[in-house]
Amino acid sequence: MAVVFTMLLTVSMVFAVKEKVSAFKGTVTKIDRGARTAVVKTADGTEHTVHFVGRTLVHGVEKSAAGTAAGTEDAFHGLREGSSVVVHYTAKGAEETAEEVDRIGNDGLHMTEGTVSKLDRKGKAITIRTAGGAEETYKVADHAAEDAGKDIGTAAEKSGKVTVYYTEESGRKVAHFFEKTL
Repeated sequence: MAVVFTMLLTVSMVFAVKEKVSAFKGTVTKIDRGARTAVVKTADGTEHTVHFVGRTLVHGVEKSAAGTAAGTEDAFHGLREGSSVVVHYTAKGAEETAEEVDRIGNDGLHMTEGTVSKLDRKGKAITIRTAGGAEETYKVADHAAEDAGKDIGTAAEKSGKVTVYYTEESGRKVAHFFEKTL
């Protein structure tokens, strides 16, 4: 009986495990269209080979006159070598799958720096006080809440400074990535 209970407990734990989404910031150094992969190098020199799949979302790419992302028929949706990006990925063994890629920089996602003044975990919102004293509230994308939940919570408790990378969707600012600043 104990063996059966242990087996059932183990099986239920396996099914309860949700793939964890992690994120890193870097620069695209190589794109392999045939393999549908991109190599992204982080500031510390680590190179990640990420796989693009049908569900991979890309934000911050150039829009065409029709309002659609440039190169949408392409797995990389307009990303190029040299693009600064934040990659939200899941890992299975050593293979990293891009769930979302956010292009950042001058022609990518918008960016705001400031101090966390309010954090609403239940409502998935964060309010940032900018250097000019204005307060801006952002809806927090699900993956951003998972990626930065602990860090942003700690920053909020300490009135920490952050950089927020966001899009504007239906008149609302949606935060996709947070980075603690010094």
